[in-house]
Amino acid sequence: MTEVDPLEGFSGVFWVYEGGTRYLCTKNLDIGFRVYGERLFTSKAGEFREWIPYRSKLAAAILRGLRGTSIGEGSRVLYLGAATGTTVSHISDIVGYSGYVFAIDFAPRAMIQFLERVAKRRENVVPILGDARAPERYSHLVGEVDVVYCDVAQPEQASLLLANCNAFLVTGGEALIAIKSRSIDSTEDPETVYNREIKLLERGGARVIERVNLEPYERDHVLARLRYGGT
Repeated sequence: MTEVDPLEGFSGVFWVYEGGTRYLCTKNLDIGFRVYGERLFTSKAGEFREWIPYRSKLAAAILRGLRGTSIGEGSRVLYLGAATGTTVSHISDIVGYSGYVFAIDFAPRAMIQFLERVAKRRENVVPILGDARAPERYSHLVGEVDVVYCDVAQPEQASLLLANCNAFLVTGGEALIAIKSRSIDSTEDPETVYNREIKLLERGGARVIERVNLEPYERDHVLARLRYGGT
């Protein structure tokens, strides 16, 4: 028998219990379809998709102790670094058809796969082929958002996130950033890199709510949860 329990602190995220094993899941918005080979589970509450932490940094952060996020039903989320859409698809499940995910990526090859497997199948996903370092180039497509999620493996990711928060995020809104130390400085101690990036974010008006290390799911990564502006 498949049992489902909501995960405390996370709207639209669930534990699914089947065959003596517990799986992190979201409720599938695209019934019967797998985005990246994940398991599907059916219960009286509907169909659920496994959220695999080795494929999604946000799932890894949740399993490593992240206490919560502001992403929920009806949220408008700007996602920087959509790639082929693994994490975007789960956020799409969470925000539902009353919310939107504006998904930015600059790589045409990844965007083609993203379009086929995620964006064309989900009405609440807006794909944008663009450079996250230049938010003014897609400002006409996005508007105000509740959350900015940043997963771009670039040395200037902190300034890039701040620019997008300044352009789109509601006052006091939430930002999430996956910091990959080796993409910023491959020779320096990862903890030194994390601390320096967080200081840059704080100087730019962000306040750190929490941060979690993503090992063993991702090496040399932390995910930081921030509040931008407001009190």
